[in-house]
Amino acid sequence: MSDISVRSVRDGDFDRWRALYRGYADFYGVEQTEEAAATVWSWVTDPGHEVNALVAEDAEGRLMGLAHYRPFARPLSATVGCFLDDLFVAPQHRGSGAADLLLGALRELAAERGWSVVRWITADDNHRARSKYDQVATRTMWVTYDMAP
Repeated sequence: MSDISVRSVRDGDFDRWRALYRGYADFYGVEQTEEAAATVWSWVTDPGHEVNALVAEDAEGRLMGLAHYRPFARPLSATVGCFLDDLFVAPQHRGSGAADLLLGALRELAAERGWSVVRWITADDNHRARSKYDQVATRTMWVTYDMAP
């Protein structure tokens, strides 16, 4: 893992980030237009937008994985948490430690910012990811619902 580093996304990363984000959408069977990807890119490269991005890269500068995250208010505890929207490591880099490093960087970032939790959801059948998540976080009892506007 020492040859892998985690950093914030930079302007010149678009093509490599896009390849990873396409892989993430494909993994979940989500059709993602180039327009939608461009919108997300504009968010993660805008310092004033709430959504941020980290990337894991190898010693040669190849992007291996990404994490999109944002702060969220937690009224019941009167704190701010970190919500991890997207975490993806390219299939050829799984098992490299990139996911551990991305999650570790989010943990450190949350601690630095005084955020009370790093929270995310994943698909019930995403067994490989869940086995990793079980090592670094506590599974909650909460069930998620989506309601169309």
